[in-house]
Amino acid sequence: MAANAFMSCGVAAVVCPSVLSSSKSKFAASVPVAGGATNTTARFTMTADWMPGEPRPPYLDGSAPGDFGFDPLRLGEVPENLERYKESELIHCRWAMLAVPGILIPEALGLGNWVKAQEWAAIPGGQATYLGNPVPWGTLPTILVIEFLAIAFVEHQRSMEKDPEKKKYPGGAFDPLGYSKDPEKLHELKVKEIKNGRLALLAFVGFCVQQSAYPGTGPLENLATHLADPWHNNIGDVIIPKGIFPN
Repeated sequence: MAANAFMSCGVAAVVCPSVLSSSKSKFAASVPVAGGATNTTARFTMTADWMPGEPRPPYLDGSAPGDFGFDPLRLGEVPENLERYKESELIHCRWAMLAVPGILIPEALGLGNWVKAQEWAAIPGGQATYLGNPVPWGTLPTILVIEFLAIAFVEHQRSMEKDPEKKKYPGGAFDPLGYSKDPEKLHELKVKEIKNGRLALLAFVGFCVQQSAYPGTGPLENLATHLADPWHNNIGDVIIPKGIFPN
């Protein structure tokens, strides 16, 4: 992949794929360039992968899994903040990857959708169920106490880890199949995880938007309605006020 590299003296633009092909210099590399009678050092900077032509922020060097130079608000300029955002994104991605199949599978099995599944919590003394079976200790106060204690314990243990990489990828009991033993394979899996996690985050946002537009419905019900009449049941129903176009 070639990139435009501009000489610091502004004389010309050149294409130099050989310089940028190595992993160390994928996003930036310094090479000596002859300019007139003197040698000048020019810095070759590749554009952000997410938007060709958009300059890549200098603090996003491509070393992190899934780093495509996307930070239009420049939220990661402070190194401590950037590390915290990486960690938070990964944790939220994992929750989303659990939530999305947890929403789709019960509805696919005909056991109700994710919106109606939580209605028991609004009933005094309501009993939680999962896949049609009562949940042990499934009353709201008990579940809240269990969740609070469990999450507080886990987050406390994670906060005690000072190594940023081990904080995000602990390995050990969390890697029973030993995927982390091969560094190249591990990096590939990290990229796949963050990509799938981002997709799951977008999917969950889509579920929330659909439910807000059509209260009480689940994503599979929305999908079936759209496929039955895609010209009339689509995002236009939400964005365009009814009455502008005849049915």
